[in-house]
Amino acid sequence: MIDRRSLVLAAALLALSPGTQAVAQGEAPVIAAASDLSFAVEEIAARFNAETGMEVRLSLGSTGNFARQIREGAPFQMFMAADEQFILDLHRDGFTRDEGTLYGIGRIVITVPNGSALVADGSLQTLRAALADGRITRFAIANPDHAPYGKRAEEALRHAGLWDALQPHLVLGENVSQAAQFALSGNAEGGVIAYSLALAPALAAQGSHDLIPAEWHSPLRQRMVLLNGAGPVAEAFHAYIQTPTARAIMERYGFTLPQG
Repeated sequence: MIDRRSLVLAAALLALSPGTQAVAQGEAPVIAAASDLSFAVEEIAARFNAETGMEVRLSLGSTGNFARQIREGAPFQMFMAADEQFILDLHRDGFTRDEGTLYGIGRIVITVPNGSALVADGSLQTLRAALADGRITRFAIANPDHAPYGKRAEEALRHAGLWDALQPHLVLGENVSQAAQFALSGNAEGGVIAYSLALAPALAAQGSHDLIPAEWHSPLRQRMVLLNGAGPVAEAFHAYIQTPTARAIMERYGFTLPQG
């Protein structure tokens, strides 16, 4: 059976004549992507370029900040959010072509740098003990005000009854990628970050991690959408995310993939 998503990708590729393709490459549409995708989407974009000859530019950051920038007229052509509600809200208000497509479900982990006094324990019992013993000076999460991974970290820490005790020690990253840098820098005892970042070889070598139970926080349903005015290269990249090649990369970085 021919995969419908493959047909969509093929159609998008055929729509680009050689002349149009050169223009599209020169323009290199900007894709706004949640920072938990840093390693995964960069790998996918490189494969997309190698297989199609087309290029996209990635802008990585916090989902909430991107949603605000889109409302203010930022020239993104596609948005890959860490929390689907931002995309549903943008669609309701007329900024997107449709309600988008679910591309994965993320997870959070506790991570600690090599040599930390804290142990990576997803039950957060060792974090509880370290707080009680005064062994925590800094603990990193993304800013819950606009970063979905920070909000889920807050939810999990509240579930564990540790949120109030951690307040004096919290270091907030502008996004989850920055929180991961803080957590693994050696200047903090650890943090709560995206599983996808903890699995990246560059970060995995700097520390250890353990999954926090998914039922301790709201699901990280991650959705992507083409924005109004998106061109054929962005359309092709949107379709490429749904191909087996891209899905395999997403799965390798710890995302649960939608079926169908």
